Amino acid sequence: MEINLSFTKLGLGFSRWDTQGRVIGQVRLTALFIETSLNQRGHLFGWVPVFLGLGIGAYFALPVEPVALDFAVIAVIAAAALASIRPLGAVLGPVAVAVVLTCAGFGLTAARSHAVAAPILGFRYYGPIEGRIVEIDRSSSDAIRLTLDQVRLDRMSPERTPARVRVSLHGDQGWINPVPGLRVMTTGHLSPPNGPVEPGDFDFRRMAWFSGLGGVGYTRNPVLALAPASEGRAGLAVDRMRTVLSRALQERVDGDAGGYAAAVMTGDRSGLSQEANDNMRASNLYHLVSISGMHMGMLAAFVFAVVRTGVALIPPLALRFSAKKIAALVALPAAAFYLALAGRDVPTERAFVMVAVMLVAVLLDRQALTLRSVAIAALIVLGFRPESLTNPGFQMSFAAVVALIFAFSRMPHPSGDRPLWKRASLPVLMLLFSSLVAGTATAPYAAAHFNRIAHYGLIANLLAVPPMGSLVMPGGVILAVLGPIGLEQPALWMIDYGSRWILFVADQVASTDGAMSAVPKPPDAVLPLMTLGLLFIVLWQGWSRLAGLVPVAVALWLWIGAERPALLIADSGALVGLMTAEGRVLSKARGDSFAAENWLENDGVMISQERASSIAGLDREGRVTRLALGGVQVVQVSGKTALAALGGCGGADVLISNVAVEQDLPCDVYDMIRLRDTGALSASVQDGALRITTVRDASGARLWHGASDSPGVLGWLFGDILAPEAPETQ
Repeated sequence: MEINLSFTKLGLGFSRWDTQGRVIGQVRLTALFIETSLNQRGHLFGWVPVFLGLGIGAYFALPVEPVALDFAVIAVIAAAALASIRPLGAVLGPVAVAVVLTCAGFGLTAARSHAVAAPILGFRYYGPIEGRIVEIDRSSSDAIRLTLDQVRLDRMSPERTPARVRVSLHGDQGWINPVPGLRVMTTGHLSPPNGPVEPGDFDFRRMAWFSGLGGVGYTRNPVLALAPASEGRAGLAVDRMRTVLSRALQERVDGDAGGYAAAVMTGDRSGLSQEANDNMRASNLYHLVSISGMHMGMLAAFVFAVVRTGVALIPPLALRFSAKKIAALVALPAAAFYLALAGRDVPTERAFVMVAVMLVAVLLDRQALTLRSVAIAALIVLGFRPESLTNPGFQMSFAAVVALIFAFSRMPHPSGDRPLWKRASLPVLMLLFSSLVAGTATAPYAAAHFNRIAHYGLIANLLAVPPMGSLVMPGGVILAVLGPIGLEQPALWMIDYGSRWILFVADQVASTDGAMSAVPKPPDAVLPLMTLGLLFIVLWQGWSRLAGLVPVAVALWLWIGAERPALLIADSGALVGLMTAEGRVLSKARGDSFAAENWLENDGVMISQERASSIAGLDREGRVTRLALGGVQVVQVSGKTALAALGGCGGADVLISNVAVEQDLPCDVYDMIRLRDTGALSASVQDGALRITTVRDASGARLWHGASDSPGVLGWLFGDILAPEAPETQ
């Protein structure tokens, strides 16, 4: 047997090979690789946002900020890959394109990070706060929060003053009617955006950096108006319209139903109580509150259907023009208006892009919903806001859409001669199937980000999504059309009853035993591995796509085997949490509640801070807490009086204090001053020794941490080689 193969593009030339098993095996593997690679042609566009996202993710995963030399090396790599695309040909050329895209994603994210740079408050501030309201929302404690721009702080120069600050309103308020554009003043507390509550956890500082938020705080003093909202009308007219519509809905629709209606119509969630928010999360219905692709799709679909039906009812118009193109032309600006009204945050922009891509596809006589259209939407979103890659909303919405397209593309098309009962049951089956697919696709991301699994989410969605699409969203469109002429009552009835039903479903499902369970925080590698594996299954052509199950299995194995830190210490120095056989025991029942709640959630338990403080495992005596870990004695002390009474280290190898320790001690001291620099701590026993990790160590030297002396990626990787230590001199 002779085999004659010649692949000049690869530099391979095989001819007249004999039939020995070893040689035939080599040729077959080479040919299989060539054939598999060529089979991907025509299906490669879906990989474009994937490799762009790899570059974005690589930038965020770095422990140091890249410097000029790093970017020069990346530019050389990208240029070399770009030049090699044509010589490598159809088989290996796409690999070079992938390298170019990865480098482009890295550079794009770095450029965006520097472009949004703004001053960050470097200390705790108390004094006058003045600014213009640009956003109104509600905190997790149910307090109204105002985001201010054009900020003025007492005795601070403009170049050091944050571009934006966010203030939670406590105490006796009601002196103003907050609307965007209103200039206000108060006296309150501000501090820099908080770091993670434990090493490796969610970093609020990064999110604040890309939002231009340089300070967060609260006030218990009255907030007073300085200048009316009419100033700056051009920039905030839509924001004020949003506020007016939100309040009008809440006045006409009572209770949480009005708050829910305002949230889905205008993006203003300040009218929805914390209890309603918790119920929506516990029932896996919170996606109905956060304006997403479903809201935008429902609105566009309703407008599209109404306009297309209207055109069809006018024969002269229907015979001369394409009804669906006219409908798409009307639905597109309707979706754009909804985008402007809903606030133009990242999830809403992402939803609009996806809907706009589908409507433009209709205008161009292309299939509206394909993996290619989703890839275009992802490219647009990542191109403008690469930081959205790390946003749970981005991950969950694209996961749901990709899974739905993949699943429905594998379903057989139903025949037209079906019995009546099959035709009648098809919408219900499609809703059930789509809810199951979308819920399954988003479940890993929801569990990883929020440490929760809603067990009855499928039932809740089956009961809540139909009235959302048939009452609430159509009611909003009808209200926008008929409200100005005084015919708003039918629309308000639809919105009212639809919203109340959804909240009722959320309450009933959330109150059911076993509605939710907790899962521990996964290692950092889990979501990237799982995402790449699932994308390979969806995008790769041929049976070899099943290789994507390998990284998915590895990710699940890492998640199942994840171990939580044995000891956690809050950045305030006032709270410690020790892992025991019964769970994590906390040093106090109240105080530092945000850190405590997040620690317990990351542990994968659903108990209160008070309950966790009652677990045995800590030796507490007054304001002093003692514990032993890995043969190391750790003592935590609260307050100056308790510290003074301790007498030096008090027998500790590691001393934790929420006040400054002003004397040199023979133990390792983490006091209030040092913890401000290191951030929260975690400790585990490794090889018989206690290893302490700080937030600063885990987060690295990045822009949003105020780092100004980064060694760069090459310096971090090859620092010992590039700058070897000088020999000691005698």
